[in-house]
Amino acid sequence: MDLGLRGRIALITGGSRGIGKATALVLAGEGVRLAIAARGADTLAAAAAEIRAAGGEVVTIQADFTLAEDAARAVAETISAYDELDILIATAGGSFGERELANASDADWEKTFRFNVGHSIAALRAATPALAQSEIANAVFVASISGRAPATRGAQYAAAKAGLIHAARSLAWELGPQGIRVNAVSPGSTIFPGGGWERTKAERPEDFAKFEAEDFPGRRLGSVHEIADAIAFVVSPRAAGINAADIHVDGGQRRPSIR
Repeated sequence: MDLGLRGRIALITGGSRGIGKATALVLAGEGVRLAIAARGADTLAAAAAEIRAAGGEVVTIQADFTLAEDAARAVAETISAYDELDILIATAGGSFGERELANASDADWEKTFRFNVGHSIAALRAATPALAQSEIANAVFVASISGRAPATRGAQYAAAKAGLIHAARSLAWELGPQGIRVNAVSPGSTIFPGGGWERTKAERPEDFAKFEAEDFPGRRLGSVHEIADAIAFVVSPRAAGINAADIHVDGGQRRPSIR
């Protein structure tokens, strides 16, 4: 299926690793011209080299999207490179601090919300004027199964991802009159090199094997490539009817974490 994305421009936050990099590679294969943004210069350079080796066109932007000025600069640099912007994909996020209520500080909660919700909102706010000029304008926030299924620990992450899902759905209504679609894509537990689940598999192999066997119909965690394929479809003109949605790409996962 031709997704109708050739020549379009996409800005991806968190584009240097994990789901962000995998999405960049899939979109590069569809002919999308890319701007990938992240905080680390070395990982950005490595991701860009991989994208270019696959035949993709990409510019890198070192930025912290929890800072409004960095978000505005990243969008400006994308426009400077390509003259326009069609797609925003916000993938950066994570959980910070202790995972138990008694030990997690206010700062842990605030940082988790800032990195998950705040960064996505800052990115979309900065990108809206440019997106409004595109006939296929849309944004995707990468959320999580944790935003809709209760976890036994890490309430700050679950609450942040739930907020992100509802922000996406609400902003779809707000920005719809400008022709901008907004959706969330919620992965299940996803394993990739350097990620948290890879560490868990190495440190707790028996618990990890039990988790896969009991909580996934297919008896395995998802891959970043499966998430990336779903995102690529959602941002394409083929998915023009998908709006204000939370797309689950979780392999049927029952619980968001190992007990």
